[in-house]
Amino acid sequence: MTVLKIERLPHNKFLPEYKTEGAAGMDLCAAIEEPVTLEPLERALIPTGLKIELEHGYEAQVRPRSGLSIKHGITLINCVGTIDEDYRGEVCVPVVNLSNETYTIQPDERIAQMIIARVEQAEIKVAVELTDTIRGAGGFGSTGK
Repeated sequence: MTVLKIERLPHNKFLPEYKTEGAAGMDLCAAIEEPVTLEPLERALIPTGLKIELEHGYEAQVRPRSGLSIKHGITLINCVGTIDEDYRGEVCVPVVNLSNETYTIQPDERIAQMIIARVEQAEIKVAVELTDTIRGAGGFGSTGK
């Protein structure tokens, strides 16, 4: 099991938490003093009040919460955010309101989930030619519906 070190900033009330034994992601809460209202298509950067230190070879992925996405159209601007192991600033969540209705994020509301994942850096090799495959250069939709 990997260890995640967390520094709590003064405006943080809640540590990330796995809500069930089988949960892949831990919930991140909005560390805000006042509600933040998002109009349709409006975006905001919401602080969590946390700084993290990952072990070497790991990343943190910040992902939308499915309930907020389907019920209210609140998701992340970049869909999945990557926090590199050497980042030491506050974890913030870039949210966007994709619905047709105003949504207000409340202080301490669960706004995203964070997953810790192993990563490897690739060795880059320049090639004159790549190996052929059945798919070849077929792009979007090339494998059917």
